Amino acid sequence: MAVQAAPPQQQQLQQVEEGEHVGPQPVSKLESHGISANDVKKLSEAGYHTVESISYAPKKALVLIKGISEAKVDKIQSEAAKLVPMGFTTATEFHQRRSEIIQLTTGSKEFDKLLGGGVETGSITEVFGEFRTGKTQLCHTLAVTCQVKDYTLVYIHTHERDYVCCTVADRH
Repeated sequence: MAVQAAPPQQQQLQQVEEGEHVGPQPVSKLESHGISANDVKKLSEAGYHTVESISYAPKKALVLIKGISEAKVDKIQSEAAKLVPMGFTTATEFHQRRSEIIQLTTGSKEFDKLLGGGVETGSITEVFGEFRTGKTQLCHTLAVTCQVKDYTLVYIHTHERDYVCCTVADRH
């Protein structure tokens, strides 16, 4: 079971409207940045299907692709770097991002204390354990907490029962 919370939907829609790219970019996008279709085809045939995979690949791995010279690799990686931000993150920027993380309560003060304040947003949290130990109850509590605070939530539940979530919602 995984629970992930995000800022309100308006903020996410605003990011998409401002042109921020979400998700992996196909390698074909390099064609609009001066890389030939033939070179893009060679990259794809060699197993590099996204711009990100090229950005993170070591130069020596790309040079091994038949028909792509070291000079071409430099140009390809230069263009890929323009599409995939891989810059340095300062401690101040890292601290700012961490300060935006919200701790969601589990419904138990002691459990929240064990988790360092609750379950963090912006990440995937895996819950596992023995049968009937409260895993589903915890996820339902987190789901309700997110909805009460007007956050967006993705919760994948594989059991057929939903009455537990209704009971938790009634408590809030």
